[in-house]
Amino acid sequence: MPSRDPRPAAVADDAGRSESSRELVARVIAGDLDAVDAVLAAAPTSADPGVLVVAAVLSGERGYLDRGAAAAGAARDRQLVALADAFLRGDHDLFDVLVREHLAAYPDQVPAAWLAARHSASPSRRFVNPERSMS
Repeated sequence: MPSRDPRPAAVADDAGRSESSRELVARVIAGDLDAVDAVLAAAPTSADPGVLVVAAVLSGERGYLDRGAAAAGAARDRQLVALADAFLRGDHDLFDVLVREHLAAYPDQVPAAWLAARHSASPSRRFVNPERSMS
């Protein structure tokens, strides 16, 4: 079985500059709108799970998650795809459990933290206090 190249794939921007997929994802998370456009442009041909997850979340295109799952060789990448899937399906309880477990195991996984921040900021999230009775 051939080994996977551990280096992130390079993505060229409109000016011909190349940057790693990891750097591109980091720029998206930092709020760089040019990087958002670059991720969405790269996603149709990318085999990088991080790029595909971010593109799926930004666009709502679930096909990117399917491709990300197929490309994910490492457990952390497979878990990131599962997080994005729960996020996009709106499965709040599952997402909460998965993201806590994932970040406990991989505290440096910035895309997972980004998903958690987006999830907690979602207007559809409501705080429910189980100890308070519903009247």
